[in-house]
Amino acid sequence: MKNTLRELRAERAWTQADLSEELGVSRQTVNAIETGKYDPSLPLAFRIAALFDRPIEAIFHPDDR
Repeated sequence: MKNTLRELRAERAWTQADLSEELGVSRQTVNAIETGKYDPSLPLAFRIAALFDRPIEAIFHPDDR
């Protein structure tokens, strides 16, 4: 699954540590999501979408897109 998390984080000038603190996850989790090594759980995807005030589909999309 691809995502725009890195770009959204950069728009706010947040580090991975900043974002991880906002989401209540480890920095390693944020890194793994950004690099596509880990797909977030649905509850975490909803938290990410709410934090950036975007629909989930605007942040996460299938690799074939």
